[in-house]
Amino acid sequence: MKLGAVFPQTEIGPDPESVRRYVEAVEARGFDYLLVYDHVLGVEPDRYNARGWSYTGEDQFHEPMVLFGYLAAITQRLELVTGILVLTQRNTPLVAKQAAEVDRLSGGRLRLGVGVGWNVEEIRAMGYDPRNRGRRLDEQVRLLRALWSEPYVDFEGEYHTIRGLGINPLPRERHIPLWFGGTADPVLRRMAEHGDGWIAQSVSPERGRPMVDALHRYLEEQRRDPASFGIDARVSIQQQPPETWPEYIGGWRELGATHFCCNTMKMGFRSIEEHLAALDEFKAFMSQA
Repeated sequence: MKLGAVFPQTEIGPDPESVRRYVEAVEARGFDYLLVYDHVLGVEPDRYNARGWSYTGEDQFHEPMVLFGYLAAITQRLELVTGILVLTQRNTPLVAKQAAEVDRLSGGRLRLGVGVGWNVEEIRAMGYDPRNRGRRLDEQVRLLRALWSEPYVDFEGEYHTIRGLGINPLPRERHIPLWFGGTADPVLRRMAEHGDGWIAQSVSPERGRPMVDALHRYLEEQRRDPASFGIDARVSIQQQPPETWPEYIGGWRELGATHFCCNTMKMGFRSIEEHLAALDEFKAFMSQA
């Protein structure tokens, strides 16, 4: 079982020394991975009537791939995870190139979590049609796999045409772990066909059970062993305070979770030390559970 920390994206601020101090402390505490959220653009809240949205332009987001270039140089063993990268609003060959570069610079420590995204205004502003994002993601994943594995690629799809082109350098193993976020049935089918794992976020074990059952069926249809497929469960302290951990974490363990990631945001913390203290409490519980 692997333990991770959600990078306190919207609360840590832009100071690189604060980022360094937090990430080095997470690694020193023995966490296995750091998971980073992704948004490129944020909406003006009042203009979009977005006060109830998860995130707006008032929330700060470090750009994951640039951040990972920095973190690759200041960490030694932390796995660097996007959770999730909104792939449908990004150029696929560029993501393939960026991911391969992070893989090389970090010594193979990248896990790329991807998804369709929910902010249709952001997707539209990035130059893509949010109405076809599911189909486009399917094609993007196939193209990523091809670009990571072959020096030159011939690919003809609905959204991409590549003839005799490739990236250099390729990933070290010509493979990067590709995990999926999302809960809809088409997403579960997609990850069973193309993915290495599921980033389940803060889904409760009760809600997650039928999803895991369906995921296992879809994996078996693909002639894949469900035991080899990862499940990353999110423990968001705002939603799952410590008194709920025995039932919540125990439920996900029964469902076969291989990873647990602690999110310390939205607790009103005003310092890095408060975030780290919450991570300490989580890690102490997990060591005894």
